[in-house]
Amino acid sequence: QVQLVESGGGLVQPGGSLRLSCAASGSIVSIYSMGWYRQAPGKQRELVAEITIGGPINYADSVKGRFTISRDVAKNTVNLEMNSLKSEDTAVYYCHLKTQSFFNYWGQGTQVTVSS
Repeated sequence: QVQLVESGGGLVQPGGSLRLSCAASGSIVSIYSMGWYRQAPGKQRELVAEITIGGPINYADSVKGRFTISRDVAKNTVNLEMNSLKSEDTAVYYCHLKTQSFFNYWGQGTQVTVSS
């Protein structure tokens, strides 16, 4: 079993920055990818950014150039640096981990609100 714990959400003004962190613990074996999804009210959950182990980093078009994902292998963490935030970035952000056997784990979610 894998546990994912997010931190770093909150309220920020448009144009501001936030950093989200996700710590993975438990029986972590054979990770395929780690990343972040988000879900705004009334909308489907969508990919924000993900790192495929040994493969590419993928970003949603809407966050390219503003968000940066990084992974600390030693600490089993994945971070999301979010800059130039817009009101449309407001959502609950979920940490995601996929194993080599394509089993999915999710964090509990952290709220990001961009508002003046």
